[in-house]
Amino acid sequence: MILSELVDRLGGTIVQGDPEWLVESVSACESAGTFDLVFADSAPSAVQALAGKAGVVVLRPGAALSYPHGKCIVETGNPRLWFSRAAKLIAPRPFSSGVHSRAIVSPDTILGGSVTIGPGAVIEAGVHIGEGTRIEAGAIIGHDVRIGADCRIYPRAVIYPGATLGDRVVIHAGAVLGADGFGYVRDPANGTYVQFPQQGKLVVEDDVEIGANTTIDRGALHETRIRRGAKIDNLVHVGHNCEIGEDVILVALTGISGSSFVGKGAVIAGQVGIGDHVHIGPGVILGGQAGVLTGKTLTADGVPAGTVFWGTPARPLKQVLREQALLARLARRRGKAPDSEA
Repeated sequence: MILSELVDRLGGTIVQGDPEWLVESVSACESAGTFDLVFADSAPSAVQALAGKAGVVVLRPGAALSYPHGKCIVETGNPRLWFSRAAKLIAPRPFSSGVHSRAIVSPDTILGGSVTIGPGAVIEAGVHIGEGTRIEAGAIIGHDVRIGADCRIYPRAVIYPGATLGDRVVIHAGAVLGADGFGYVRDPANGTYVQFPQQGKLVVEDDVEIGANTTIDRGALHETRIRRGAKIDNLVHVGHNCEIGEDVILVALTGISGSSFVGKGAVIAGQVGIGDHVHIGPGVILGGQAGVLTGKTLTADGVPAGTVFWGTPARPLKQVLREQALLARLARRRGKAPDSEA
């Protein structure tokens, strides 16, 4: 793709260089070549980027006083975002290889154009797969699943019957979507457990990415829904009847119990534990290993934007640090106190 096409699509300004310059790939500064694109989002990184061999450098206005002759320079307010979007535009579209001879595909499967199904994949009855979607080797797609256009299902992912995926959804290897939730009713007469019905649906909206070995349960009587643009890391668990809002970030080893809600734009860091029937408001940021107890509501109302909640039960980080400092002072005073039994 030539540089002017990228700028037409992504914005920014070419302040130096040839608009017809060919951009073949993105790269790190130290390994870039003549037809590579690199970015810099600070003055020190701009020095490194401009000293390298990359043909195109994307940076903030004013990040450098002058530019080396022969380089193409694009200025934009958010170089990292521009670079990330450019990478998607430049990346070659995977070649469509059709249905592999060793895939098992139900005769009534409806396939859009340019669909790829890899060896060992199993597509059960009643499945719809949209145009340009790739189902990689060994993936299992249960009956009556709906998968939109331009999705990618990586090897050995499992999608249980009845799940619905929107367009441009990415499911990484080993993820399991739509399994039964962990819901049981105890019989007090003999102590045994009987499964509460797990017959709801799982809906994953457009532009969601789900990491390797993550598990998302279907609804019990209703649905579990992952809303547009949510990004879920590896080894995350989302329980039944949950709703994960638009553009939410869930980082690795987080667990969310059933019937919980996470609002739009929330960021949930690694190893966070969220109890059942919890409500996390829009824009909340939960720091690593935070805990939200069953039934609680946690919102960003009344706190400055960007406030991080931490600890168990989760509360503003500044409050947690004050409490820890107070406990440390009390412990020191206790240690200096004379022994009452002496």
